Amino acid sequence: MVKKQDYWAQKIAIISRIWPGILILIFLAAGCTPPASRISPTASPESSPTSGLILTPAEDPFLQARLEMVKSTIESRGVNDPNVLRAMRIVPRHLFVPPNQTSLAYEDHPLPIGYGQTISQPYIVAWMTELLDLKEGDKVLEIGTGSGYQAAVLAELGYGEVYSIEIIPELAETASKRLKELGYDNVQTKQGDGYYGWKEHAPYDAIIVTAAPDHLPSPLVAQLTEDGRIVIPIGPVGFFQTLWKFENVNGELEAQNLGGVAFVPLTGAGVESGSSAPTP
Repeated sequence: MVKKQDYWAQKIAIISRIWPGILILIFLAAGCTPPASRISPTASPESSPTSGLILTPAEDPFLQARLEMVKSTIESRGVNDPNVLRAMRIVPRHLFVPPNQTSLAYEDHPLPIGYGQTISQPYIVAWMTELLDLKEGDKVLEIGTGSGYQAAVLAELGYGEVYSIEIIPELAETASKRLKELGYDNVQTKQGDGYYGWKEHAPYDAIIVTAAPDHLPSPLVAQLTEDGRIVIPIGPVGFFQTLWKFENVNGELEAQNLGGVAFVPLTGAGVESGSSAPTP
């Protein structure tokens, strides 16, 4: 059975997650730039065993801003998986946004990346990653590569292979190139309709969907392992959807409603004509 949240608790959850995005829209409309993140002079650099990135203040002028982002907007809001926090401290988000958005890379809100798509706010990336409950050897499928940032975070965890699908050819090409340049060799990408998953490499221990369909795609459910998990926003095209976590337990899906979120819609022939998987 799906657990329904208390009405007011869900409304508070919605406001807490979309408020940073509302603020940035207000700032942009006024022709202003949001205030920069505070920088902690005592934070220490970390190195990446996955990508080979060596992060020092001299080599990465955004290091301190990234560490402060994790501390003030992710860790403080309840994400506590140490490996997820480590990955968020390492992956250079400023390299996954357009050059004219670099100064905003470590603010906690989505940013446009072209073609009507966005890079998700850092807190949502960290939270959804934690919800996957990944462990050593897990194989992960991402639907919606976008800039490649979420895939890089998943790869940085170092648990296993990451597969990522992007429907927009231009984004698929640039993300693939960017991930390779940054040394994320455990990420495989392709251009295609993510609604249908990536059957050649199935089954997956976890599937993360970073754009919102209006139903749970049945091909993705079919590509889960026996104890696989899907984290996905579901809802109509518009401002709000609901974030769900589905887990395959003894051949049946258990669902958890995690409250309101705002994502770009999942596009393609699959979502327009596909059938919904049965839900609890």
